[in-house]
Amino acid sequence: MMSTRALGLGPAFRQAVAAPRLVRNQAIRNVIARRTIQTESLPPSAAQTILNNQRLKRPSSPHFTIYQPQLTWLGSIANRVTGVGLSVLLYGYALAYLAAPETFSSANVIELVHGLPEAVKYAGKFILALPFSFHALNGLRHLSWDVGKFLSLKGAYQSGYAVLAGTAVGTVALVLL
Repeated sequence: MMSTRALGLGPAFRQAVAAPRLVRNQAIRNVIARRTIQTESLPPSAAQTILNNQRLKRPSSPHFTIYQPQLTWLGSIANRVTGVGLSVLLYGYALAYLAAPETFSSANVIELVHGLPEAVKYAGKFILALPFSFHALNGLRHLSWDVGKFLSLKGAYQSGYAVLAGTAVGTVALVLL
């Protein structure tokens, strides 16, 4: 024998319609009385103050404070930092050259560097060679990822260590040139 059962809100609506009017009105009053909202008018400037107070009470994301540093995200951050640093140097020099081409000409720059002590020259070469080597090799690592190589966790770590080793070798080679 098959039995049917009503699902959904239809039976509840039918029952509410069939209930006596007094009971229905009382139920509606109870619902409305429980859900009243008190409002007040505020000036537009108060909205920013309320929003700032709410932001102060929000918890901050823990991100760096709870996660153990990993080669993959340290390499990613270092790649961004070295890219920005090299770009700032390149565009800064280009803008300086446009502003004063006689001062920043190749002959003047070579003469300035020639007059510096050896320690300063090697320090400057190191400061330029390290981010250049890392960024170039890490760019090759990203290109290998784009073609589908070294995508496993083991491959990511192997390529990361290879980039670090290549950076050390490349930096020393560039400084000693």
